[in-house]
Amino acid sequence: MKQLLQNNRTGELQLAEVPQPQPGPHDLLIRTRASLVSVGTEKYLLEFAQKSLIGKALARPDLVRQVIAKAKTEGIQEAWRQSMARLDAPTPVGYSSSGVVISLGSQVRNFSLGDRVACSGSGAASHAEFAAVPANLCVSIPDGVDFESAAFSALGGIALEAVRMAKVTLGSRVCVLGLGLLGQLTVQLLRASGCRVVGMDPDGSKTAMASGSGAEATTTSYQQLRMMTPIESGFRGFDAVIIVAATPSNEPLEQAAEICRERGRVVATGLVGLDIPRKPFYDKELELIISRAWGPGLYDSDYSSGGRDYPLPYARWTAQRNLSAFLQQLSNRSVRVHDLISHRFAYEQSLAAYDLILSGRDPYMGVILQYSSSSSPLKETRVAVSSPSANTAMRGKIGVGVAGAGLFANGTLLPELRKFKNVQLRGVSSRKGLSAQRVATKFGFKYCTSDNQDLLSDPEVSLVLILTRHGSHAALIGEALRAGKHVFVEKPLSTTPQQLAKLTVDLQIMNGGRPMLMVGFNRRFAPSTTWLKQKFAEIQEPLAVQCTINAGVVPAGSWVYEPEQGGGRIIGEVCHFIDLVQYLTGSLPRSVYAQGLRAEHYQTSDNLSITLKMSNGGIASITYVSGGDKSHPRERIEVYGGGSVGIIDNFRRATYIHAGRTQTYRQWLGVDRGHRAELASLLTALESGSPAPVSFEEYLYTTLATFAVEESLRQAAPVEVTPDSLLSFL
Repeated sequence: MKQLLQNNRTGELQLAEVPQPQPGPHDLLIRTRASLVSVGTEKYLLEFAQKSLIGKALARPDLVRQVIAKAKTEGIQEAWRQSMARLDAPTPVGYSSSGVVISLGSQVRNFSLGDRVACSGSGAASHAEFAAVPANLCVSIPDGVDFESAAFSALGGIALEAVRMAKVTLGSRVCVLGLGLLGQLTVQLLRASGCRVVGMDPDGSKTAMASGSGAEATTTSYQQLRMMTPIESGFRGFDAVIIVAATPSNEPLEQAAEICRERGRVVATGLVGLDIPRKPFYDKELELIISRAWGPGLYDSDYSSGGRDYPLPYARWTAQRNLSAFLQQLSNRSVRVHDLISHRFAYEQSLAAYDLILSGRDPYMGVILQYSSSSSPLKETRVAVSSPSANTAMRGKIGVGVAGAGLFANGTLLPELRKFKNVQLRGVSSRKGLSAQRVATKFGFKYCTSDNQDLLSDPEVSLVLILTRHGSHAALIGEALRAGKHVFVEKPLSTTPQQLAKLTVDLQIMNGGRPMLMVGFNRRFAPSTTWLKQKFAEIQEPLAVQCTINAGVVPAGSWVYEPEQGGGRIIGEVCHFIDLVQYLTGSLPRSVYAQGLRAEHYQTSDNLSITLKMSNGGIASITYVSGGDKSHPRERIEVYGGGSVGIIDNFRRATYIHAGRTQTYRQWLGVDRGHRAELASLLTALESGSPAPVSFEEYLYTTLATFAVEESLRQAAPVEVTPDSLLSFL
């Protein structure tokens, strides 16, 4: 299928061929019929992307500070690589569309095949022939409302949320600053609410359009607006001022404060400066509200992607209910949008639409992209990629398929994997297809797909890398092994004891002839780790290990905390250091005891201390905290025993102290956490037919230990680590 993409580094737009997306359990798969170009927002984003790196830095100093902090702790090379990986990621353009439901996620209940729906959401309801959109961001289109009108739903929802935040009532006097597309919709919704509306915009054609939409008075200058205010507001000032202008200037906020009545409301919806002028806001006791998109739920992953609705008595107007209310206004003709459409383009000509917008050679307002109404069969999920490196012959190489194409794949693992000459990159998959297309093009895969089965059925793929979200790992491992593929899976092995029990049984059934399985516990392969391990090789007594991890905060709504996707930070991240302790002590964990820091703004699992007792008598402690400063190095490992001390400083430097003498190992180019070395060990084992670099028993105990840590937090007591605990899940 075709999808419109923006390159974040250059600002270039392209109509690219990408795999058709697959709907998640709470998604609808939509065949798009019309989409609306949000000319203000999309033009702003395009112009930002077209800036040079210096221009981007000047516009977003907050991001520059993050890059500098990362460079200080992990080296310039790593900071540059991760920053470029983000900039190289193409962004889907658009967020307001309409179409027909052609497939339903397994958990969707309120929609049916063939339903006409309006869709919203950045990265979901984009300018694409097919779109996988969360059901909670879709609404049914009422009879009598056409696809073009319904494509205004997201912008209409934004305008409606601004009106709601203004808390206007019948007879309220409201001023709208900025009469672009969003401003025009705001005027109409205010009139439908029984308000008296005044509008201001420097463009006379826009003020004329607003007058035709019901504005009582309009003007093209602020000076005239200030003179009009006493009469138009009943000599009190406006009850509310809604700012929908797009300018970095602080002037609209200052103007709003001047013309608003005492204890009135200023609602900022557009991209405007927000340096609050204290005196007028204090003197009038004004209320400033930053209106956020089209309502509650949009930025809550439980709502948008998890399918959970808010109870109506407690959240009357959610994002979805606002969208539905706007469509109802279209249905009863209280709001009319056809007069706002200035241009229509066939989807195949969408690049011409953006050329029109960016050039400014003709006036524009609402720009609609029209899609074919063909009822042809669904498009293929697999798309061939044309690049020089994709055309190399196999010639005895290890064919690799990659499931998952997120930031870790793009910025960390694949840059290392493509350096190996004995590998051919065959196919890469991602559920929505877009990230797979990006990765396939960048790294030279032969094809991209939105269906993992394309990788498993490819006879040229002998090794599958599973780089998807944590909750899917165990099931994908089983599928790949049953398909006869060797597997590298990024940690963790599984997120629940049930998954681990089933996987263990599957592996036992396959016996010794099974394909190879490796888990991405990379830190044991880091050069500084292997150097230090060798230094302690002659010491026979049990060791004591201390791991300190300055992990940083993960946003509360992140997928990492969702039980079905992430499993939490203990299972998803602490597992790294349990494996590292196993490697350094040469022993498996026998018991764990965990205590967490309880504070209102932290999750207990984000700040905890773990004590491990190892089978050979060794001990270890892991201090994993998110409350530290990110400019401080992330990881420090200390090893004690046999009259020796070993230290790993953030995997950039290692120190070994014995008999008063100090030896040092350094990584001059920055952090090396062992990703390249772990891949090298895997590929060497596959080529030579030797055993897996790490035994499944070690993976099993690492994973069991993470479950035991969580149980220890619940019980506030030590917990044994034993495979027998899985028996109850069989």
